[in-house]
Amino acid sequence: MQLGQWAASRSDIFPPELCAMMSSLHSQAPAHPLHVTKRTISRAFNGLPFDEIFEEFDEKPLGVGAIAQVYKAKLRPDLAGSLDRASKPTNLREKMRRNVNVLVKSTPESVPSSYIAIKVLHPKVDRTVRRDLRIMGFFATLIHWIPTMEWLSLPDEVEKFGEMMKLQLDLRIEAANLAFFRENFKSRTTARFPYPYTEYTTREVLVEEFAQGIPLAAFLENGGGVFQHDIAQEGLDAFLHMLLIDNFVHSDLHPGNIMVRFYKPSQLDLSLSVQSPHGALVSESGNTATESVLSRLRKHRKDPKAWNETLKQIDAEGYRPQLIFIDTGLVTELHAVNRRDFLDLFRAIAEFDGYKAGYLMIERSRQPDTVIDAEIFALRMQHLVLSIKGRTFALGNVKLGDVLSDVLYMVRNHHVRLEGDFINVVISALLLEGIGRRLDPDLDIFRKFVYTILSLHLLLLLFHYSH
Repeated sequence: MQLGQWAASRSDIFPPELCAMMSSLHSQAPAHPLHVTKRTISRAFNGLPFDEIFEEFDEKPLGVGAIAQVYKAKLRPDLAGSLDRASKPTNLREKMRRNVNVLVKSTPESVPSSYIAIKVLHPKVDRTVRRDLRIMGFFATLIHWIPTMEWLSLPDEVEKFGEMMKLQLDLRIEAANLAFFRENFKSRTTARFPYPYTEYTTREVLVEEFAQGIPLAAFLENGGGVFQHDIAQEGLDAFLHMLLIDNFVHSDLHPGNIMVRFYKPSQLDLSLSVQSPHGALVSESGNTATESVLSRLRKHRKDPKAWNETLKQIDAEGYRPQLIFIDTGLVTELHAVNRRDFLDLFRAIAEFDGYKAGYLMIERSRQPDTVIDAEIFALRMQHLVLSIKGRTFALGNVKLGDVLSDVLYMVRNHHVRLEGDFINVVISALLLEGIGRRLDPDLDIFRKFVYTILSLHLLLLLFHYSH
């Protein structure tokens, strides 16, 4: 299962057909027994009997993954309101990085809803992961010694994948990621992240605010109606903020991890509001109104016509869409050198200098000496970029997904070894465009990418010369 998760993430090494097949493996894990869940949750609540923790607990998991499974529950009011004052999320994440055994408490000023999502690790999953990594390492070493296969550096790839898997085995790190995202998005009303209850979060259990929304997958099935352009643009804006401004990217952006809710701008009125776990200031009646709107939509999940009519009514009543991102166990941060390389590469593409972009990819790859026909690779990049140039200002004509897929195809054929975090960013962009174009066929991610990269470069130049 871990092999499938790794192979699915490396489309620069394996063909897309294999990646697509392997990606389904880690979403088909068996659920562990309920008595194990109850015992694990009781430990997280300092040994409190399970029956004394919740007012409600849905025994059927919301989802089951390779590492953990998730439940919906409602905390007892005295437990929901007993958390300590908040510390800065950035401090939380830094402490988690230095020592994942440190448990730092944080809380919002008030908690309007006590409905929560609880993620519980599978029993002995750490032992299973270690075993699988040993097996993967053994076969990676064998393949590495096959002539012409050394360019893959599979032992290094397995080691890096192992580091990523170990991070997912401590759910306090996911809580820290949530806190960091919330800090980054605290002034952005179009996207939100659930509040993590770090008072009750342990290595084995993550307790977080239940995301009050409808999965984006429902909007892809039935249509976004009058909101489809707004939802697509908000998803794109959130991704570009994560990538280019924050350098902290959600690395699992599939439709099941993005929820849609609705709010009225009046709910953000500072004079009539309280602090909520969403990070934005909302009226006390805001959550109730939001749930009422969502209930009206949920009734029509199987009736696209009624669904879209309801969306029209919601729009006429003054509601706006908001995205909620969940499942933040996997994130990508480009370190200083990789971030510079990334910005240099995309600036070259934004300036339509494909030849330069090709040689930048070779020079800054992990093994430049193993690249096959470097000059031809650079010329092919130039041909690809020039083919884009004539179409890039025609709305919707350029599909970023097609461009990146062509680049990954050339990377595989010419043995250009890219860093894993760069590939994670590329895959996130591919997923996002697939989602965005299903909602809004005219969405031009490439053009917005170009404008944003050039604007960021201009701002950096102005900053440099002003100092």
